[in-house]
Amino acid sequence: MLSSDLFAVPSEQPAVWSVSFLVNSARLLLEKQLGAVWVTGEISGFTRAASGHCYFTLKDDRAQARCTLWKHKAAALRLPRDGLRDGAHVEVRVTPTLYEARGDFQLNVDTLKLAGQGALYEKFLRLKATLEAEGLFAPEKKRALPSFPCGVGLVTSAHGAALRDMLTTLKTRWSSLPVIIYPTAVQGDGAAEQIVVAIQTANARAFQDGVEVLIVARGGGSLEDLWAFNEEIVARAVAASALPVISGVGHETDITLSDFAADARAPTPTTAAAMVAPDGEMWRHAHYEQIRRWRRAMAYRLGQAAQRLDDAAQRLKHLRADIAAQHAQIDAFAQRLKQAWRRQNSPLAQYLEFVCLRWRRQTERPLPQWTVVEQTRQTVHRAADQYLEARAQKLILLSERLTLLNPRQVLERGYAVVSRADGKIVRDAATLRDQESVHMRFARGDAQATIQKTSS
Repeated sequence: MLSSDLFAVPSEQPAVWSVSFLVNSARLLLEKQLGAVWVTGEISGFTRAASGHCYFTLKDDRAQARCTLWKHKAAALRLPRDGLRDGAHVEVRVTPTLYEARGDFQLNVDTLKLAGQGALYEKFLRLKATLEAEGLFAPEKKRALPSFPCGVGLVTSAHGAALRDMLTTLKTRWSSLPVIIYPTAVQGDGAAEQIVVAIQTANARAFQDGVEVLIVARGGGSLEDLWAFNEEIVARAVAASALPVISGVGHETDITLSDFAADARAPTPTTAAAMVAPDGEMWRHAHYEQIRRWRRAMAYRLGQAAQRLDDAAQRLKHLRADIAAQHAQIDAFAQRLKQAWRRQNSPLAQYLEFVCLRWRRQTERPLPQWTVVEQTRQTVHRAADQYLEARAQKLILLSERLTLLNPRQVLERGYAVVSRADGKIVRDAATLRDQESVHMRFARGDAQATIQKTSS
């Protein structure tokens, strides 16, 4: 029974009370009789007003009560950003009261802390802040993953679904990629220590096993199930790994300290496997595309070369005709030169003979005059010989040049001209067919041959 001295009712007070008097009296009764108490429950319908006050419902399986957290008291709480959210289990120190304007029962919150999983999450945030302050999660410490690793190491449970998913993904994307499994427990007592040993073993055997990247992974679960990957020793082992590490723990919404310590985070183990294994189908397609482009480029270049060869063949035909014409012209020049030489030297020889006869008739003349005549004759003969020698050397030089330009000289060096039965010259072995008969012309003589095999 409530004490009558909690609030006094004047003796002259009428028997019928006003609503405000009744509600005010009930509020005072609640606040003074119950006072501040600790209550545990689950947050529901959480809202933060523009004024900064927070309103939510605290409930359990059988009851619920509206709560008010005033702005100045909310600011004093040291909670994670998402600590006040629907579904969070909390322990609150409240004062039961009535909101007189509506007569609603409510709890005025003095302080609040996370309970159960919330406490574990709070521990996670404290450890994260400590390691982050040490620079363990610094972005500049992150290493790039190898594009084409020689081998992949998996630190995970040997019997979990995560291992099967990763092996399936690795085989599908790059079936020839070697995979080394370092089995370990992923939850429960001693799991953190086993994970650390597995990471250290992978690093120690990296060269022997041919591993270039490490995946630390497990399937999804509650915060308690994933807690081994939130242990400080695991985070430090991941950060200290000489091998690049991908953390693929839980599902996309699960965050662990190993995610922050690793060089890369994958939302799921399957995604982690996809991050280290090249996409074989994509690379095969790119390879075939490159081959196709190369073949097209080669066909274009060969077409250009064939066109240039045809042009050169046409020019060669014209060159042969020009050489033949020049050869005929040179022959004509030689004949004209011989004729001109005869015409030029015949009067000179007749004149010399005439002079000699005259001087022979005058043998009675003194000897010095005959000597002069003989010297003159010899001088004339020497001049004629020198002129003839110079003309002969020039003729020999012209003949040698014509010989060098003669196409038969190419055949003399061991080459042959191959033609089909229709007389067309063969320029490309690819145009020949097996057992086809061809004609070969050499410097001296011809031959018939049958094609047995061709190669480009």
